[in-house]
Amino acid sequence: MKTFKPFLIGLVVGVVLGLWFGVNLGKGQFMLSNPFAEPETREKLKQSGEKVIEKGGQVLEKGGQALEKGGKALQEKSKERQEPQQ
Repeated sequence: MKTFKPFLIGLVVGVVLGLWFGVNLGKGQFMLSNPFAEPETREKLKQSGEKVIEKGGQVLEKGGQALEKGGKALQEKSKERQEPQQ
């Protein structure tokens, strides 16, 4: 029992500190900062800007696909119109 108590205390302290540091590393914060603190305004703006850029890229990609599809349809129609004349 004498060796079990210090081991258990060390295990609990190690888990708590490991979670603290792990959460901060996962959020990209300084290791010793408060993991429960609200992100700063700059960080919130950066995150929302990244989301806007990502969604904008997706919209542009879908628009490009639609244009490509429309262009292929126009090419096919123009070929159909040219073939009977020859």
